[in-house]
Amino acid sequence: MIHQLAAVDKRAKISKNVIVEPFTTIAGDVEIGEGTWIGSNVTIMDGARIGKNCRIFPGTVISAIPQDLKFDGEDTQTIIGDDTTIRECVTVNRGTKALGYTKIGKNCLIMATSHIAHDCVIGDHVIIVNGCGIAGHVEIGDYTVMGGLSAVHQFGKIGKHVMISGGTLVRKDIPPYVKVAREPMSYAGINSVGLRRRGFTNEKIFEIQKIYRAIFQMKMNVSQAISHIEKEMLPTAERDEILQFIQNSPRGIVKGYGTGKDSNS
Repeated sequence: MIHQLAAVDKRAKISKNVIVEPFTTIAGDVEIGEGTWIGSNVTIMDGARIGKNCRIFPGTVISAIPQDLKFDGEDTQTIIGDDTTIRECVTVNRGTKALGYTKIGKNCLIMATSHIAHDCVIGDHVIIVNGCGIAGHVEIGDYTVMGGLSAVHQFGKIGKHVMISGGTLVRKDIPPYVKVAREPMSYAGINSVGLRRRGFTNEKIFEIQKIYRAIFQMKMNVSQAISHIEKEMLPTAERDEILQFIQNSPRGIVKGYGTGKDSNS
């Protein structure tokens, strides 16, 4: 299943039913799971660990060394989960000694020309639309959709089930379940459509709306809003996840639209 015009190092561990198209180069310290398709003119470098049934399209470069001047040749990896599709001309850099790997989860779709830098951790079922730039050490939660031509600042954190509008510059952390848009980036409501598609009940969606209404619409700062939520709302998995995310956000979270100031003030 490996085309005779592909250059595959004999040390590479390639499972059954893997297809490698012509003019692709695969280095020696590489592992590829069963059923994966590698298109033509792909470069897979040392440290790549690619799961089962992935699809990697032409022009992609996986596991190149980080674009980080502190990188000193350390042995690191790029990990890609099962059933993930990586479209044309995507670049994914391997980790540095800070984390040791860059990771993309299962069932993700990374669209053409996007870049994922070193030490990023991307969850499962994430969609990154064309031309996005993700700087180093970024964390993106499960089921997040990142609109085309968006960019995330290094060390940024994005929660689960987030919807990011196209062209957004993500300078602050984005807590779970919300939509963000505009320039500068602002809270634009909760991602109710996405949540319904994933089986959240109307009752649960209303609970999440109530939490974010306190944070962004009740003219309280974040500390006051957190105190109000803890006193007035019963503990649930979603409530606690939101509060924990905000409390553990050293960069501060996205601002509310029209507030004129960062919401972590």
